[in-house]
Amino acid sequence: MHITSQSALVTGGASGLGLATARRLAAAGARVVIADLPTSDGESRARDLGATFVPTDVTDAEQVAAAVATGNVNNDMRAVVHTAGRGGPVRFVDKDGTPGDAERFAAIVSTNLVGSYLVASHAAAAMSQNPDVDGERGVIVMTASIAAYEGQVGQAGYAASKSGVVGMTLVGARDMASRGVRLCTIAPGLMDTPMLAGLRDDVRQSLATSVPNPSRLGQPEEFAELAFHIVSNPYLNGETIRLDGALRMAPR
Repeated sequence: MHITSQSALVTGGASGLGLATARRLAAAGARVVIADLPTSDGESRARDLGATFVPTDVTDAEQVAAAVATGNVNNDMRAVVHTAGRGGPVRFVDKDGTPGDAERFAAIVSTNLVGSYLVASHAAAAMSQNPDVDGERGVIVMTASIAAYEGQVGQAGYAASKSGVVGMTLVGARDMASRGVRLCTIAPGLMDTPMLAGLRDDVRQSLATSVPNPSRLGQPEEFAELAFHIVSNPYLNGETIRLDGALRMAPR
C-alpha cells in the first residue's frame, strides 16, 4: 500500500509506539491523524508533526467513528495503526485469598480487545469504499503483546485481552479479504515506552538483559518500522508478528 499523500490514522498516537509510528508515516508523506485520550499530549504532538488530533476513547463506538471519519475526510484513508491500550494487574486470587478484581479485568478487556474490534471494524467499513489500487483498499495494523503467549502472574486481564487480539487477526483478515482490506498484528516484547519509563534503572536493566539478542529494550522506532513495512508489503495479511528479540517471558 502506497501511503504518500494518503491519510493514516494512528490510535494511541500521542506517545510511545503510536507516536513513533505517527512520525514514521508522516516522514513517508502520509497525512496523519492522531487519536488519543483528551488528557494526552495529542494536540501538541499533532502540531509538531503537522498532523490532526482527535480526542478518542477507543471503548466508545461514537468516538471511534468520529476518529475514522476525520481520518477519512477526503475518502483516502489507506492505513490504520491501532496502538491504544492499557495494562493493570489482575490475579485470579488476590493475596488475601479473595477472587481477583473482575471490574478491572473487564475494563482491560474492554480497552484492549473491544477497542481493537471497534477500531478495526469502523476502519474496514470506511476503507471498503476506497477505490481499488492494485487489489488493495486499505490496511489495518493492530497491537497485541507477547503476553498473549506467555502471560505472567498478575496479567490475567492483559494476557486475555491481547490473546483475543491475536485470535481476531486471521479471522479479521479473512472477513475483510473480499473488501480488499488487509489486517495484521504486531506482538511487541519489552519496549522502551512510557509504561516502563517509571521503573528504577536497575529494574529496567534487569528487563533488558532478559532479552536474548539484542539484550536491550526494544525501541518504539523499531515497532514503527515494522508497522510501516506491513503497510507497504501487500502480501502480508492475517499474521501476528512477534517483535521481541527472541524473548520468552518467565512466569514472573
